[in-house]
Amino acid sequence: MLSKKKRLLFEKQAEIAKAIAHPLRIAIVDFLKAGERCVCDIAANIGSEQSNVSRHISIMVKAGLLEYRKEGLKVLYRLKTPCVLDFFSCVSGVLKQRVKDNEKLLAAL
Repeated sequence: MLSKKKRLLFEKQAEIAKAIAHPLRIAIVDFLKAGERCVCDIAANIGSEQSNVSRHISIMVKAGLLEYRKEGLKVLYRLKTPCVLDFFSCVSGVLKQRVKDNEKLLAAL
């Protein structure tokens, strides 16, 4: 049986995973790997409305994935912990392996 500490840890990890489990949020994280950007730049890059992007960003800020600073009237966002990019490298590795497995299955048909 899980201890209370382990259960709490897993719950917090799940909250973070949920906060990035959306295609637009993944696109935002990918865009921010190059450095901090304003919502207007993010929205233009991912092809979405600023209001929609702002809503997704607020979820990621609340989860601790992004942080921001104000520069005049602009709010600039950046990855709070760039190590989140390592997670996506791992996910890409899983996808590559799935393709290889499917190729083997296809060859066997």
